[in-house]
Amino acid sequence: MPDLILTTFDWVPEPPRGYVRDLRVRWALEEAGLPYTVQSTPFKDRGTEHFAHQPFGQVPWLTDGDISIFESGAILLYLGGLSGKLLPQDPCGRSDVIQWVFAALNSVEMASLPLSFYRFTHDTAETPARKLMDAFLRARLQHMEKVLAGREWLAGAFSVADILMADVLRLVGRFGGLAEYPACSPYAARATARPAFQKAYADQMAHFAAADEALNQR
Repeated sequence: MPDLILTTFDWVPEPPRGYVRDLRVRWALEEAGLPYTVQSTPFKDRGTEHFAHQPFGQVPWLTDGDISIFESGAILLYLGGLSGKLLPQDPCGRSDVIQWVFAALNSVEMASLPLSFYRFTHDTAETPARKLMDAFLRARLQHMEKVLAGREWLAGAFSVADILMADVLRLVGRFGGLAEYPACSPYAARATARPAFQKAYADQMAHFAAADEALNQR
């Protein structure tokens, strides 16, 4: 079986490093023990081939032979199906994980994105819209706090749902947004302490550090 191919940017600015979403895919691949290689696509010159794989000009995408998949949630569900380690085979367990995959992306990440935009752009203006979005995120985190209280993982065993939810929450935590949530914060810490995450994170940071070095040698 040929290696799966993960494609990410050849370089990104420093602020988003460690949070580019190819990390989610690296993490899942490491957890599942699936062989893979990493390829790069230009960050600054996104051409026709890039948009053929990812119609929004983003990363990552995964190639498996003739199959090309974009969107991190779709990729993780695909990998879960390949490995069996991150997505249960029984219908009840499978549906439980899948619903939490969509909850991580649609209910929690959607609410957290404005916080990320504000913080990455150093926008500190306390506008009515900002206050509304902050309240929206707090409400989502309060719901997650109830879910995670007394629960190690979202759907029994560690799964692709935990990779997505923990990755969403750790970005909130980067900006201090989990300080008041004694169940959410340890959950994110527990997930990111896993060796597969640690390797995925180190590999992504090394990937972009190598790009810096190549640029400096030009």
